Amino acid sequence: MDDSSDGGATAGGTKKKPSAAAAKGKATGKGKATSKAAPKAKESSLLKQKSPAEFFAENKNIAGFDNPGKSLYTTMRELVENALDSAESISELPDIEITIEEITKSKFNTMIGLVDRERVDEALYDDFESSKAREKRLAKEARFQETQAKNAALGKKVKDTPAARGKGRGEASFFRVTCKDNGRGMPHEDIPNMFGRVLSGTKYGLRQTRGKFGLGAKMALIWSKMSTGLPIDIKSSMKGQDYITFCRLDIDIHKNVPHIHLHEKRENNDHWHGAEIQVIIEGNWTTHRSRILHYMRQMAVITPYAQFLFRFLSDAAEKNLTIKFARRTDVMPPVPLLTKHHPSAVDLLLIKRLITDTTKPNLLQFLQHEFVNISKAHADRLIGEMGPDFSAKTTVNSLTSQQLVRIHQLFRQAKFDDPSGNCLSPAGEYNLRLGIIKELHPDLVATHASSPQVFEGHPFIVEAGVSIGGKDVKQGLNIFRFANRIPLLFEQGADVITRTALKRINWSIYKINQQQDKIGVFVSIVSTKIPFKGTGKEYIGDDITEIADAVKSALKQCCVQLKSKIVKKLQAREQQDRKRNLNKYIPDVARTIMETLGELADESPPKRPRFDKEDEELLEKINSEEVTEMTFRDCLTQHVEQVDYEMALEYAMQSGVSEEPREAIYLNSLEGSYKFVDFQSPAFVFRFIP
Repeated sequence: MDDSSDGGATAGGTKKKPSAAAAKGKATGKGKATSKAAPKAKESSLLKQKSPAEFFAENKNIAGFDNPGKSLYTTMRELVENALDSAESISELPDIEITIEEITKSKFNTMIGLVDRERVDEALYDDFESSKAREKRLAKEARFQETQAKNAALGKKVKDTPAARGKGRGEASFFRVTCKDNGRGMPHEDIPNMFGRVLSGTKYGLRQTRGKFGLGAKMALIWSKMSTGLPIDIKSSMKGQDYITFCRLDIDIHKNVPHIHLHEKRENNDHWHGAEIQVIIEGNWTTHRSRILHYMRQMAVITPYAQFLFRFLSDAAEKNLTIKFARRTDVMPPVPLLTKHHPSAVDLLLIKRLITDTTKPNLLQFLQHEFVNISKAHADRLIGEMGPDFSAKTTVNSLTSQQLVRIHQLFRQAKFDDPSGNCLSPAGEYNLRLGIIKELHPDLVATHASSPQVFEGHPFIVEAGVSIGGKDVKQGLNIFRFANRIPLLFEQGADVITRTALKRINWSIYKINQQQDKIGVFVSIVSTKIPFKGTGKEYIGDDITEIADAVKSALKQCCVQLKSKIVKKLQAREQQDRKRNLNKYIPDVARTIMETLGELADESPPKRPRFDKEDEELLEKINSEEVTEMTFRDCLTQHVEQVDYEMALEYAMQSGVSEEPREAIYLNSLEGSYKFVDFQSPAFVFRFIP
C-alpha cells in the first residue's frame, strides 16, 4: 500500500514528496513508468516523410486506379496518350498498336516461378459456400426457372438467368499491356528517370497537354509493382539512331528512384523509331471491356489522322478481338506551343518561382519577358502604380514578401488584354467532322469552332459537332466529351457539356426530336488549364460561366446549320409526297376529261356556236384522234412538275433557308517540314503543292 502511494496524492489532496528510490529511478532512468514512456515520447517526436511515389501508391484512386478494372483502362489510356503526344511532337502521323493479353493465374504463377497449390482447407477461403447456403441458392434458382417457364407459356417476356455472384473477390486476372508507336522515342540516358521517378517528365510548363497529373506510365509501373511485383519493359529509338534502347526497371516506392534490372543498346536494323512499352498488371477485362472499346472509338473520332490497331488476346478463342481504326486524313493539328503566364492567373507562389527561375535582373524586364500582354509602356505604368518602393531598375531578387504581395494584388486588380489562343491546338472542324463521319456514319452532321476565349487568364477554344442518325447510335442524346483532345468517359452527369446539352438547348425549335432522333453531341474543349473537378479529373465543372456560355453557343451554331438541312429534307419529302399524290390521280382525271370532251365532240353541230375558236379546234383534234388520253396525261404531269417547283421555291423563301450558312476558308500556318499549303474549311481541305 505504501509503495503504491509514493509520489501520489493524499486523500485530502495534498501531494507527498517522492521517495528517494523513486527519485533515484527517475534520475537513472530505471523507474518503470519512465522507461516505458521515454521511447513513446521519442517516437511521437519523429517526423515522417513520404515520397511522391509512396503518396500516389497509397492514393492510387486519384490517378484513376480505383480498382483492377479501372486500372486496366487507365493504364491503356495513359500509354495511348503518351504515344500520340510522341508522334505529334515530330509531326509524324501516329501509327499506334495496342495489345492487351490475358494471362491466367496458372500462367502468371509459371512466369514468376511459383508452383500452383491445391486447396486443402476449403472453409478457409472467402468464396467458400456451405452446404446450407448451396441448398438455398439452388432452391432460389429452381424457383426462378419455374417462373420463367410459366412466363414463356403465357407469351410474356423471359428474363435471362442472373449470373451467380460469389461472396469472395474471385480469381485475380492478369494482363500484359503493350503499346507501340512511331513517335519521337526517348534518349537512352533519360529512360530510367522518365519511368522510375514520379513527378519528373518533359511535359511540365504552361501549355496544352493531354495529361492530367503528369504521371503517364509511372502510375502503371506503380500499379504493376503493387499487383504483380513485375518490372516494366521499354524499347525506344530516336530518329536516325542505329540502336534500340532496351530497359527493364521498376521503382523504389519509398525513395522515388528507379531500380534498373537491365539497360542496354541493341541493333536497329529496321531503322525503326518510336517506343514500345510493356507492363503486366492485375485487371478486369469483363467489367471495363465496353469502356476500353468506347475510349478507342472516341479517340478515333477526335484524331482521324491517327491509325489505331487494337488487339485483345486470350486462351479462350471466342474472347479474342482485333479492331482497326483506319486513318481518314493526313491533316494534323499544329503542335501546342509553350506560353507564358497571364498576370491575372498567377498566385504568390508562382511569382516567387518565376523570380527564382528568371534570367532578367530588374523588375521592368521581368514584367516584360515573364508574362504575356505586358509591353514596356504597360510595365512602366504598373511599376509606377506599385508605389515609391518600386522602380524599373529594382532587382527582382531583392523584393521583400510585402512587395511581392503588392505585385500580386495589383495583378488581380489591373486591366490586361486577354491572352490569344495561338498557343492552343484544337482538333479542327475538318478533323472533327471527318472523325464523326468515319466512326458513326450519320445522316446529317454539323460542326462549329468558337474563337479563342478566356477564363481566369487562360485561353480556351470550344469545338462542337452535332450529328443525326448513324451506326450504333441510340435514340436520344449520345454525348461525347473531350478535354485537350482526350475522351472523358466517367462522371458524365455533372459535366458542363452534359448539362448544357440536356437543359440549355431547346432541340425542338431546330426540328430535332430529343427523344426519338439519334443525336450525337460532340464537344471538345482545349486550354492551357482544363478546370477539372473531382479527384479523378473526369469532368469539367458547370460553375465557370465563360465555358458554359461557349459550349451553349457552339452547340446552338451546330443546331442552326442542322435546321437548315433538316428543313430542306422535310421540304424535299413533302415535295415527293405532293407529287406522288397528284400523279396518282392523273390517269383518272385524264380519262374523265377525255370522256367529257369526246361526248361534246360527238354531239350534232348546234345552230348557234357554243364554243370559241380554240375550243372548236380542240374538239376537232379529239374527233381526229390527234389529241388522246395520253396527251392529257402528259400535259397534267408537266403542270404538276411546274406547280411543285414553284411551291417549293416559295416555301424555301418564306422559311429563310434558301441558302445554307456560308463558312469562311482559312489558311493553315506551315509547321514542321511540310512542303504544301492547306486551305481548310469545315467541309473540305484544298491542298496546294507548289
